[in-house]
Amino acid sequence: MNVTKTVDAKGLACPMPVVKAKKAMDELQAGDVLEIISTDKGAKADLPAWTKSSGHELVEQTEAGNEYTFWIKKG
Repeated sequence: MNVTKTVDAKGLACPMPVVKAKKAMDELQAGDVLEIISTDKGAKADLPAWTKSSGHELVEQTEAGNEYTFWIKKG
């Protein structure tokens, strides 16, 4: 996967991972991939819901220990 931008949202509580994702997504072009790394359990539900409601595509989501990584393609 070709990641265009990575956002480190580790240690940030809800809703900051989504806020940071939105800000980063505003800087990308359609088809670009944003990688977001979070330690907030709420991000597991919040980021996929935000992705769907904002017209982007959740390409992949992984969980390793208390770290959650999301790859979102800009719509």
